[in-house]
Amino acid sequence: MIKIADEVVKVDVLVLGGGIAGLQAAIAAAEKGASVLVVEKAHTRRSGDGGTGTDHFMCYIPEFHGTDIDLVMKQVHLTMEGEGNDWNIMRKLMLRSFEVVKKWESYGINMRPTGEYNFEGHTLPGNQHYHLKYDGHNQKPILNQKALDLGVKIFNHTVATELLTNELGRAIGAIALDISKDEPQMIILEAKAIVLTVGHAVRLYPGVHPGCLCNDDECPASAGALAMAYRIGTKMINCDLAYSHAGPKYFARSGKGTWIGVMSDIEGKPVGAYVSKPNRKQGDPMMDIWTTAFKDRMKNGSGPTYINCTETSEEDLAHMIEAFNAEGDTSLTDYMDQFRIDLHKDMIEFGTYEYQLFLRGLEIDINTMTSTQGMFAAGNIVGNVRGSITNASVLGMIAGENASDFAAVHDFEEVKQDPKIIECAKFYSELLDRKHGAHWSESNKTLQQLMNEYAGLEMRSGSLFKAGIKYLNDLRRYSREQFRAENSHELMRCLEVLDLIDIGEVVMIMSNNRKESRPPFHNRSDYIYTDPLLDGKFQTLQKTKDGVTMEFRPQVMR
Repeated sequence: MIKIADEVVKVDVLVLGGGIAGLQAAIAAAEKGASVLVVEKAHTRRSGDGGTGTDHFMCYIPEFHGTDIDLVMKQVHLTMEGEGNDWNIMRKLMLRSFEVVKKWESYGINMRPTGEYNFEGHTLPGNQHYHLKYDGHNQKPILNQKALDLGVKIFNHTVATELLTNELGRAIGAIALDISKDEPQMIILEAKAIVLTVGHAVRLYPGVHPGCLCNDDECPASAGALAMAYRIGTKMINCDLAYSHAGPKYFARSGKGTWIGVMSDIEGKPVGAYVSKPNRKQGDPMMDIWTTAFKDRMKNGSGPTYINCTETSEEDLAHMIEAFNAEGDTSLTDYMDQFRIDLHKDMIEFGTYEYQLFLRGLEIDINTMTSTQGMFAAGNIVGNVRGSITNASVLGMIAGENASDFAAVHDFEEVKQDPKIIECAKFYSELLDRKHGAHWSESNKTLQQLMNEYAGLEMRSGSLFKAGIKYLNDLRRYSREQFRAENSHELMRCLEVLDLIDIGEVVMIMSNNRKESRPPFHNRSDYIYTDPLLDGKFQTLQKTKDGVTMEFRPQVMR
């Protein structure tokens, strides 16, 4: 039997996930006087999608953008962050974004690497720019140290596996696994409030190198842990409309907005509508409005498509390389140096990466609380507001503040007797004790194939979803019966795959319920039209004791 720690760990605010959103939530909660614990499966110094760095931060600075917030919101709608938002939350995010910029500057993160606030990229000609260029290469170590300085406890190499609720459905704790040693140990966590920041679901669809499961353009450790929330009945949103990044083909490192070049064909001729010469301020916005361009041009025979920097000035190329380093793209620059790729002469082919539930997942309200009382969420796990790094930092701050306030007026509730603890201990022990069995990667690869064939984004149908859901249920059963874990790391991977299977089921159920086509990421052969009655509406799903409930609700505009 797997060992269970003798003492229950009690804390006012429990933060699950130690990326940008998690650390910012922890900092905000600690600043308000709450006792805080961060649980992170890797190490908070470099974990999460922002672990290696970021070079752009969407924000609103009144002195730069003016005081008309309504105009700001109209223009943000036309940026890469313009779809999939409840605009009342996005409005709040933008209004508090400069607050985070100033905080980060005070921590030691360089928000003005050019000497002033400098905005570039991700906007259409004639509109204001809202993406602040900054140097985030050291953002995680700095945020990590700030949290520690405030007294935040951090359990690194510890993975949360299940959420615990009381009889009224309020989140009151979690089950976690200490995976720092070969032999895992279960830890029981009790909290007055929880902030969920575990990232989105990668490794759900085949990557650019299907044989390399962890070669993703986002953090491969973000492997469907939002399934914990789904299993306790937390409302999901927009999981039927997946997303894919673009970047250097096969390199699996996104960040197309960092490039100062022009979308071109194989002859070097521009293919976009907005720029014909490299534009440092603008980039090539065509990539933002035609997100499937690279795949579309391959399908119609006009591809491949390149980013052409051959006419980019020396000054702008140096600026671009600095931005690569700020974003943590040193592997890309090292590769170009190693293989003598000269951007003055060589165009770089771009492509679209695997489908992900990027900024799809949990529904939150204006205060970042989920439908589960006592549980807040921020970062890429949130499904009804975009903002990427701004979402993580600003909503992380708001979630931490509100979780602290919630904790201040609620008491601890006993979790040690929850039957889920014994159930998990029994199952985890079975996986560890098996002498023979299947490796987690076999199931993960099978899952990716099933998702690609039965819930792929290029063509969908009710019959495909029906078959796919049946196969997912089979895969879940076979995996639970046959998985074998030799150590704590493999146990974690086994549980990740089971989480991903649950999320795959959510995707198929919600996609089947969307009886229309909504290009580019939802194309049905049995419903080829786009239903105008669903314009401006988000789809939600909630697991109940009787199955699931789904609805299309209006997008909140203000």
